[in-house]
Amino acid sequence: MKTKTILVTGGCGFIGSHFIRHWLKKHTDFRVVNLDKLTYSGNPANLSDIKKDSRLSRRYFFARGDVADSKKVDFIFKKYKPDYLAHFAAETHVDRSIHVGAKEFIDTNVYGVFVLLEAVKKFGLKKALFVSTDEVYGSLGLGSRGKFTEKTQYQPNVPYSATKAGGDMLCRAYHFTWKLPVVVSHCSNNYGPYQYPEKLIPFFVSRALKNEPLPLYGDGKNVRDWIYVLDHVEALEKVLLKGKSGEVYNIGADNELKNIEIAGLILDILGKPRSLLTFVSDRPGHDRRYAIDHKKITRELGWKPRYKFSEMLLRTVKWYVDNPAWVSAVRKKTGVVNAHIDLWKSHKL
Repeated sequence: MKTKTILVTGGCGFIGSHFIRHWLKKHTDFRVVNLDKLTYSGNPANLSDIKKDSRLSRRYFFARGDVADSKKVDFIFKKYKPDYLAHFAAETHVDRSIHVGAKEFIDTNVYGVFVLLEAVKKFGLKKALFVSTDEVYGSLGLGSRGKFTEKTQYQPNVPYSATKAGGDMLCRAYHFTWKLPVVVSHCSNNYGPYQYPEKLIPFFVSRALKNEPLPLYGDGKNVRDWIYVLDHVEALEKVLLKGKSGEVYNIGADNELKNIEIAGLILDILGKPRSLLTFVSDRPGHDRRYAIDHKKITRELGWKPRYKFSEMLLRTVKWYVDNPAWVSAVRKKTGVVNAHIDLWKSHKL
């Protein structure tokens, strides 16, 4: 049986590492090539268990490189001849795109997508998946019952989402111009083990464990639709293998919660007082509500979320409690978590 190859970009990140682990375990006829720049949020330790399992490690190959480096990308395509591409590599943190600057986001999220599309056009493959975000759609009103569908007009409100929207538009253009076999996915907020500590849930867990205030932007009532990372990974697998080229698929789990509710649940799980909730001035361009309509992927590809939010949030919080060495190593490696806290402090924490 011929071994096939899937190229995963950003596979040392949160979602990418879960995707690689899932793919290696389920698809024994594949090898996985992981191209990762190893920026502050790219952590090889996220895949340390792969290296310990010879059945998996012999089919796993790591290459350090930037998706915006066309020479490196071309070299990877020539050497490994991937049958599939799953593109996760991205600059993702909204606050950083606002307060630190948008250039890195443009370089990776727009130009990096261009480089990959050019490689697909030049070398070919069966299917390429570009993982995007629901934030490209902008904001829904708190009083609205509507949800984002695949036909919702793009209205990105911050530099991060604008760059992701730009990458999406390039995918659309390359499919319609050159018939490239590309699909795009839009997902709601992910949570689970190995998420970088600057993100909302691990950030709140870390602060609550130290009895430090949990800062909430504005009134804390901004709503996000939450999905467990393994639900997302299984949906992406369906999109890559069964999705129709040129199509967009929205992925959500129908778990709409206010940020203040998430913070309260974390405090309750850890047995901490609600007095740790603290309100800070709102950030610029803060979208009010996200909600994903996933009827299309459920109807066409047979996917639906499997994991219960309350149970998986409990497991996620417990994972961070039980793995302080992982969090500590990330802090020591990058120092970005402290920089993130400084951003919160700049909002009068």
